[in-house]
Amino acid sequence: MPGTRKLGKPTDQRMAMLRQQVTDLLKNGRMETTVTRAKEIRPIAESMITLGKRNTLAARRQALSFMTDEDTVTKVFSEIAKKYAERNGGYCRIVRIGPRRGDAAEMAVIELVD
Repeated sequence: MPGTRKLGKPTDQRMAMLRQQVTDLLKNGRMETTVTRAKEIRPIAESMITLGKRNTLAARRQALSFMTDEDTVTKVFSEIAKKYAERNGGYCRIVRIGPRRGDAAEMAVIELVD
């Protein structure tokens, strides 16, 4: 696992949440979440894009084993990987947007860099 944050969840729930959030980020291009979750999502999402840049059968199977949507894997390998072909890492940006109204948790927008 990329980070050391437990995010208040047992390992299986935490991994399921991270898998879904990475899939949603790569599907939509941006999402709003807490800063700590965004910091955990970023390295995983960037490794999925790196797998897309490799464009081998083994890389595709690795991505399929982590992401929850097959259409998103196809999008990563066909569109997103081509978009970042000349870029060496740094595919995601985290922008803090202030505290959440209900519990004052620090919120952030994580998005793919253009």
